[in-house]
Amino acid sequence: MRGCPIPPVMRRREDEEIMTGFRMLRTRQLIALSVTLVLLVLLALLYRRPDLFGEFSKGAIDTAQIVLIMAFIAFSVFNWRCPACKKYLGSDISRRTCRRCGARLR
Repeated sequence: MRGCPIPPVMRRREDEEIMTGFRMLRTRQLIALSVTLVLLVLLALLYRRPDLFGEFSKGAIDTAQIVLIMAFIAFSVFNWRCPACKKYLGSDISRRTCRRCGARLR
């Protein structure tokens, strides 16, 4: 039935599922951001004092920082997608609606 509108009960259930999915995405994103920042601070500390936890070369620390940043970006590209249309949500962590499909996220 093409022209049938979606009943309000089903629409609310879909909206709740989208908002629940977004809460999970946002939580994972915030955890990943927190872990990345803590590790970057630790690596910066190791860069200043490479003998703090043993011997580390500054080149190895630079490489670890680059790998960590790239891993965070890759995680964000796959994680930070609209639960409704699966398009990338952009850089706004406080987004209320998807700019692509208009789905209510919060």
